[in-house]
Amino acid sequence: MKRILAYSFIILTFNAIINATGNNQDLYLKKYDVVVYGGTSGGMAAAIQIARMGKSVALIEPTNHVGGNVVEGLGSTDIDNHKEFQNSFAIGGIALEFYRRIAKAYNRESDFEKMLLNREKNRNLWTSESSVAEKVIADWLHEYPIDIYYQTRLSENKQAVLKKGTQIIQISMENGKVFKAKEFIDATIEGDLIAGAGITTNVGRESIDQYGESLNGIRSETTHAQFLVNVNPYKNPEIPKSGLIPSIQDEQLGTPGRADKHLQAYCFRVCLTKSATNKIPFYKPQSYNRGEYEIYLRYLKAGGKLYTPYVNLPNGKTDLGAWHDLSHNLYGMNVDYPLGNYATRGKILKYHKSFTQGLFYFLSTDSVIGKLDIGFQQEWASWGYAKDEFTDNNGFPRNFYVRDARRMVSDYVITQQIGSSENKDLVKDPIAVAFWPMDIHSVRRIVNNGYAYNEGFVFNGDNCKPFGVSYRALVPKVNECTNLITPTCLSSSHIAYGAIRLEFNFMAQGQAAGAATVLAIENKCKIQDVNYDSLRKILLNEAAVLDADKYTIN
Repeated sequence: MKRILAYSFIILTFNAIINATGNNQDLYLKKYDVVVYGGTSGGMAAAIQIARMGKSVALIEPTNHVGGNVVEGLGSTDIDNHKEFQNSFAIGGIALEFYRRIAKAYNRESDFEKMLLNREKNRNLWTSESSVAEKVIADWLHEYPIDIYYQTRLSENKQAVLKKGTQIIQISMENGKVFKAKEFIDATIEGDLIAGAGITTNVGRESIDQYGESLNGIRSETTHAQFLVNVNPYKNPEIPKSGLIPSIQDEQLGTPGRADKHLQAYCFRVCLTKSATNKIPFYKPQSYNRGEYEIYLRYLKAGGKLYTPYVNLPNGKTDLGAWHDLSHNLYGMNVDYPLGNYATRGKILKYHKSFTQGLFYFLSTDSVIGKLDIGFQQEWASWGYAKDEFTDNNGFPRNFYVRDARRMVSDYVITQQIGSSENKDLVKDPIAVAFWPMDIHSVRRIVNNGYAYNEGFVFNGDNCKPFGVSYRALVPKVNECTNLITPTCLSSSHIAYGAIRLEFNFMAQGQAAGAATVLAIENKCKIQDVNYDSLRKILLNEAAVLDADKYTIN
């Protein structure tokens, strides 16, 4: 009898749990007003704005780190770092608050506020180490009731995004969690949620005819960051049929102006230091293959001068970017990334990591490099990875800089013309200001006229102006989805995306996206029907910068 009573008690208890939760699956079901997928700087800003406006919000991040590029090495920013123009005027709202918090973390608040008050230009006051930026973001997010889910990635199952008509009902993750919400935000760069919702996207370069853009498509001539010396591309320099050395693609230039699926190169933003007590010497990766770096030897032999690290972050550190004619930008190696599955993306990330680590080891230790330019090698050898950065990854960033992937295609597309200095029309519904030239790194390295050739780099600093980022570029076509918005995969051409992909823009666009979802909920309307005047009022109350016509680049 005692056994029967005990068994009955267990059954009753189990039934009570089931009744309380609905069923076992409900243990994994999460419900919010808004779900933000992607802990980029845009996702972080969106979540904060939603919480400030009193709505429940989940911030879902596929990795272990929230903050996107600013916590993965991109600490030098693109703020006030060009002598031709001062673009810090475009930074307001949550973006400016982020940099104010960075200033506080470095005890430079007084200098920062003085700079703002006097409209001074001082790029150093905008920079930060990734570890500092990550702590600032983590502390900031914890000030609000934001539920953060790390290591939570959208399922690759075709039914991962469940829709009813034009409304997303729920999304399912690889780890079994299911999220329901009234509104969704895709704050990734890859745009997986957008694609899963059946929204039209594009990858790569449009033709010059599609939107009438002179700078899009295959470039007839690439002069920016082009090889400064002639580098023979063939394995046997005397025999073209011997094949090409690594890092050069066996492709023809193609027809200038035509569309293709190439996109600007990715790279790691690496943090290095010379500090003897904080330095991890460059190490040889397991898959090291010296032959992959033949192009660097030939470059030096041809009389070229390769890049070296330099301090551009606090505490003697680097944000070692790659925009040179020959660096750790891997042109043409990322074509399969945007539309690839997680395994494919992982392989591409792993290759970029191994190549970059191998390159630094090669430049700092190879005996042939030393014979060609001993001073160059000694300079590289004096640097190493910073021990106190990326401590969970042996001093190396966990993710590379995905400069471009999927882009939404909506009824409104940001194009080259919108940012042209010849355009006198103002955007009628700006939610941020893009204050940067249309900046696209080369997309591939091929052979042209018998030598290695970088194709696709555009830095349109001579014929551009700041422009308003239209709210309409953040929302999908109304017949495709009515409760999703994106601050990071905006409806934009390949060339125009180069002006709106900066981190402070992602923050501004994220703040606007967050505010828009709250307005859509409160007014029970489609995300496309959010009243712009109401949104503008909220953003201005948050000190956002919306009026681009006050500024010029030249």
